[in-house]
Parts: sequence; C-alpha cells; structure tokens
Amino acid sequence: MFFDGFDVYLSATVLAATLNSGFSTIGQNAQFVSVTFLGMMLGSFLTGFLGDRYGRRFTYQANLGIFGLASIAAAFAPSMGALIALRGIMGVGLGAEIVVGFSTMTEFVPPETRGKWLGAISISVVTSLPISALLGTLLIPRFGWRLMFLIGGVGALGVWYLRKALPESPRWLESIGRVREAEAILQAIESEVAQESGPLPSVAIPTAVMPSRNLATLFRPPLFTRMMVGSVTLIVANTLIYGFVTWLPTFFVHQGLSIATSFGYSLIMSIGAPVGSCIGAFTADAWGRKPAIILASVLTIVFGSVYPFVRDPILLPIAGFLLVVPIYINVTLLFAIYVPELFPTEVRMRAAGICNTFGRGATIITPFLVVALLKAYGIGGVLSLMVGLLMVQIFVVFLFGVEPRKRRLEELDAPSPQPL
Repeated sequence: MFFDGFDVYLSATVLAATLNSGFSTIGQNAQFVSVTFLGMMLGSFLTGFLGDRYGRRFTYQANLGIFGLASIAAAFAPSMGALIALRGIMGVGLGAEIVVGFSTMTEFVPPETRGKWLGAISISVVTSLPISALLGTLLIPRFGWRLMFLIGGVGALGVWYLRKALPESPRWLESIGRVREAEAILQAIESEVAQESGPLPSVAIPTAVMPSRNLATLFRPPLFTRMMVGSVTLIVANTLIYGFVTWLPTFFVHQGLSIATSFGYSLIMSIGAPVGSCIGAFTADAWGRKPAIILASVLTIVFGSVYPFVRDPILLPIAGFLLVVPIYINVTLLFAIYVPELFPTEVRMRAAGICNTFGRGATIITPFLVVALLKAYGIGGVLSLMVGLLMVQIFVVFLFGVEPRKRRLEELDAPSPQPL
C-alpha cells in the first residue's frame, strides 16, 4: 500500500520537473494525470469483480505486479507520449490496489478497533506523500525524474515477492462455501492468540442473514443508497487529492517560484498528510465515521477559503499544511474505513470497486478543469471547485450515510437507521 501511494504521489514532483525541463507541457501534464485516472478507474472496476470471484489474495498480487513492472518501464520512457501510455497501464494496478487492500483488511479486524487498524494502513499509504516529496526534492535536481519511477517499481516488485504469504480472507472463503479452508485459517489465528492471551471466549453465533452475491442487489435498497454515498464521497476525495494536493509543485512553478522552492513548500505541506491520516485513524472509533467526515469537510472549507489570500512566504506553507490536514482526515476516513464497511462480504469488492470507479472516472476531467480554473482565476478558482464539492459531501453523508462505528460487518448487512 505504501508503494501504491508512492507511485501515485510521485507525479507531483515528476510533472513539475518535466515541465521545468521542457520534456512536457502543462497540457501534457494534464493528460498524464487524466490517463492515470482512466487506468485507475478501469483497475478499480475490474478488481472488484475479480476480487469477489477469485479471491482477495490473487487480486492483490496481480495488480502489484502490473504497476511494479509498468513503473520500471516508465523510468526509460523516450518521450512524454510514451510516459503517458505507460502511466495508463500503471494506473490499472494502482486503482486495483486501493480497492483490494482496504477491503481485505476490513475483513480481518474486530469492530471495536476497525477504524484504528484501517486508519493505520492509510497512514502507511499517505506517508508516501511527504517521502515522495522529500525524495523528489533531494534526487530529481541531481539525478532527474526517471529515478522516481525506478524506486517505486523496484519497491513494488520486492513487496510482491514478500507478500506471497498473505492469507486469504476467511470471510470471503466462507461466502463462497469453502468453509473448511476458512475454518483452518481461523483456527490458526485463534491458536496464535490463545498462546499469547490465554483461552478465548466461546463463540457467539450471529443472527443468520441471507446476503446475495447477485450484482443487482447493489441497485436496490438499502445498498443502492450506500452506493450513492460511497460514490459521492470518493468523487470528492479523489478531486481533493488529484485536483489540489498533487498539483502543488506545478501551482508554485506557475506562480513564478523556482523548482527548488516549489518542492520545499510542497514538502512542508505534504507533512499534513500523515498528520491528518493519524487524526482520522484515532478518531474514527471514538467519534464515529459520520461526525468525523463532516467536521473534516467543514475544516477543509474554512482553510480552503483562506488559503488563496495568503501571500506571506512564511505563512503560505503553514496555511497549506493546515489545509492538507483535514483533507487527509477525510481521505483516511473514506478510502480506508468508511466505504469498505458499507457493503456485505459477498459483494464488498464489487461495490467498493464501482464506488472507486465513479471516484476515479469523475476525476478524469479534473486535470483539465484545474488547468482552466488556474489560468482564469488562479488557485482561488481551483479551491472554489473543492469547496463546492465538499458542501455536497456534507449534505449526502449527513442525510444518507449510515454509522458503522463498533458494529460488526454482519450487522451492517441488515442495517437499521442510525443517528448521527
């Protein structure tokens, strides 16, 4: 998950460097980002069906190999056109990783601390943002931007080998009738825990539910409403990341700052990503998902409304840091925790994949909107788009969202209305 994030976020420093060196134009940079989303959209959609059909483990390994190999090839791209094409292939693997990674983890952790553990995975993902910014600042001026793709690709393939021992999800095995295999994995887990903590309590048999593997169930109540909530929130989250955060170095270069100053400012602001992710991880179980999402959205609107008016060179990165923090509270809550919880095991990957498809698909046009708004209105125009989307998100989550805090996944399969 770390190298998935690294490969996504390296575009911030890489595109600023290709633009500065003349290897690309700002229009080609927009194409690069847009093709990334197209690949991620296809990856999100396909992995949902593959994950529910062939299992979490198989899908996990396949997508990691795809974006690892494509990333290494991108390091040797002879032209910006070739780099854009390879980025599309890379995007397929990147989009798949986010869906299968968080969905798989959701099926392993207990309800009382599910937010904390899923948030911890998200922290590892977003930590790649300041690390990629730091490496870009240190390495690109000396060795060029190609080294960034090589680091991401080699790292991903190394993890591909190490992750061969990943166990299959017992929930998925049970959902397709492979009960004996699911029981063997659970017994191994229980035996390990019993050795450390003593005898385990007796199993509480849950109330029987009759989930369906039929795709049509996603378009009937109550799952259709959840699909709407998941799709809207991921459209907003993707736009915040790829319409603002990953464009920061380019924004600064466009405003006339040097490439070194641009990278330095972006690095300071990017530290807000793991800070925000930590806050999201450690408040989700205490506050609940809905209140935390709404509060983070309000804070993003407040700081986003102030940021365009900051001119002081010292206050600018500080204001940007304060803006990035609530953005990544939302990123962690939505990508890692909330959306995977909304759906039953039988259709979890497909549902999460479709929501991510809408999120990635809608942001295919984001780079072109960003370029148009930047040219016409400056950064203020870009942030106005973000504020409008956040207002829609607050409305949708408040009225239609369910609250999964400390509820078993099986309880959410047959939901009852939950208060905010």
